[in-house]
Amino acid sequence: MEQTLSTPPTRTLVHTRRVTCNGYACGDGTLQVEAQLQDITAGGTDLYFKRLDAGEVIHGMRLTVTLDAELVIQDVVAAMDDTPTPWCGEAPPAYAALKGLKIGPGFTRAVKARVGGIQGCTHLTELLGPLATTAMQTWFAMRRENGSLRAQHAGEGPIPRPHVVGTCQAYRADGPALAVIWPVHRRPV
Repeated sequence: MEQTLSTPPTRTLVHTRRVTCNGYACGDGTLQVEAQLQDITAGGTDLYFKRLDAGEVIHGMRLTVTLDAELVIQDVVAAMDDTPTPWCGEAPPAYAALKGLKIGPGFTRAVKARVGGIQGCTHLTELLGPLATTAMQTWFAMRRENGSLRAQHAGEGPIPRPHVVGTCQAYRADGPALAVIWPVHRRPV
């Protein structure tokens, strides 16, 4: 059921945040995700360390992550093109600590342990959430394209637990979607 939001009689744009994530299949079987975050001031602002005119970028940050076929991070490149302080640029090297981390259950907790708080940058760290979901969508798309996603459903044997079980109301274990993609009679004992 769609809900609508009433628009106030007047409103003024003050701030825009853009998050863009692109997932790529690489020829060597890996995948890469490029994520970018931009905070843009609509009317200009005085920050502690600089003045920005209307339309200028407060935060302009990028992460590029290379993952293997199991979604384990092989490489990370962090970049900060626009920052509110002269010291923000010290954060990118910390993101090398993500190498070896697998995108899956517990990923967010592990990210916070490695680069959360004063160990990294708030904005780069929060960018890892949409980056991770983009990696999952890219991984699924690659599996659909090469036929391996449906291959596990061929035959009559057990089907491994799908990654989506319990991730939302549509993929609840007792729901109709799981009855199709993970029938009870095909679940491992």
